[in-house]
Amino acid sequence: MRTRERDRTWELSQDLLAVANDQGRFESANPAWEAVLGWSRQELMAMPFRELVHPDDLEATEAELARLARGERTRGFENRYRAKDGSYRWLSWTAVPDGGLNYSAARDITEQKERAAELETAREQLRQSQKLEAVGQLTGGLAHDFNNLLAAIGGSLELMRRRGLEGRQADLERYIGVAHGAVKRAAALTHRLLAFSRRQTLEPKSVNLNRLVSGMEDLLRRTMGPAIALETVAAVGLWNVHADPSQLENALLNLCINARDAMPEGGTLVVETANRWVDARSAPGRDLPAGQYVSLTVSDNGVGMSPEVVARAFDPFFTTKPIGMGTGLGLSMIYGFAKQSGGQVRIYSEVGKGTSVSIYLPRHDRKEERADEAEQVETAPRADRGDTVLVVDDEASLRMLIVEVMQGLGYATLEAGDGADALRILESNQRIDLLLTDVGLPGGMNGRQVADAARTLRAGLKVLFITGYAENAVLSHGHLAPGMHVMTKPFEMDALAKRVKTLIESR
Repeated sequence: MRTRERDRTWELSQDLLAVANDQGRFESANPAWEAVLGWSRQELMAMPFRELVHPDDLEATEAELARLARGERTRGFENRYRAKDGSYRWLSWTAVPDGGLNYSAARDITEQKERAAELETAREQLRQSQKLEAVGQLTGGLAHDFNNLLAAIGGSLELMRRRGLEGRQADLERYIGVAHGAVKRAAALTHRLLAFSRRQTLEPKSVNLNRLVSGMEDLLRRTMGPAIALETVAAVGLWNVHADPSQLENALLNLCINARDAMPEGGTLVVETANRWVDARSAPGRDLPAGQYVSLTVSDNGVGMSPEVVARAFDPFFTTKPIGMGTGLGLSMIYGFAKQSGGQVRIYSEVGKGTSVSIYLPRHDRKEERADEAEQVETAPRADRGDTVLVVDDEASLRMLIVEVMQGLGYATLEAGDGADALRILESNQRIDLLLTDVGLPGGMNGRQVADAARTLRAGLKVLFITGYAENAVLSHGHLAPGMHVMTKPFEMDALAKRVKTLIESR
């Protein structure tokens, strides 16, 4: 009777049941194999089962078979098996070795795998949407600012032209200063926008939150608009934290945008930093280990949240904003970032009175890692006799300016507008001491590829890339070979001249 029950279970089971020998063949298989993969029992037993395993899964499968050979059991091992129609199905295995045979049961999990992949794709799209939503909040203000800066530059150039034609030189230096200052502010705006929109995750650094907030203050004021009064309270002697600066900036921006949206009639937004000592008694209430922390708090006097909303605020996709106005991922991503950084996020809110959101991050004792300050150059150094620079840039006006500056300092210059022209010059016998190339070039060959080809043709050739922030991925995010260096646009021509001189002399 029991044998009949086992046989009946074998025949009716929707799981793929099989017995395999140590030569890598099935000795028996139930009908579910044909239902799922299309192979009859006779076909399965006629071929080594390794022929059915997806090539990418074969190494892991061999390792699992070795475990079975040592007498260990298999639970939840996954691989792909080829169906008769050539497609592959994901199987999840349970197997037990006994007397030289492996008794196994496999479940088809293809649909679960596909649903999980689709869900992860949707989540990633939503994460990127959330980032772009934050950038979208900036575009109106940025467009306004860029138009103002362009007007300042254009107006200065126009007045310089008029004064030059009139022979009046007295005001030229003042107009140059106005245009130069506008260029610097435009570069800072571009850098900030790209910092928020880039997809890559940066390495954590030692960060001073006071300096980070100060650096974002102008941006936040533009984002808040005239109806919101922004106040910053910076703690004296603030400790450093160890975190990704880009994610910190993104978190602060999102908290401020949430606060702004909670004050539709206007109000006051306060960004505050503080050193915090969390003792053993208060630690459980903050869901933090006892220790020293730095807090970044964003407070508003807006509509506030009910306890029910506060309880769900960190849930992914939960939002109180109208459809199309938010992804519901802002606070959940901030929460995840804080937890990954060893910290926590706490919300304090009262309906009708406002909300405070505090990010707690552990104290970090290392010195702050700050970006290199802009080079201060008093006079541009001149070239040694015969020093030659190859300038490659598809922007004719910028290439012309660089060439004229280089020639004015005594350098011999060669120039090209794309990678193909540059290679023709590099393949010649002309002397070249430095390749100065833009990264984004037309014609299917970028500046990094030109530089790699140049180093093949001329071993040890010094290379100086000039690049916009958005092109850093082409440069492997700064991981360059010895002798390759980068300057970011826009730059002062005197600073460029000093860098060229330094690189050529370092040969």
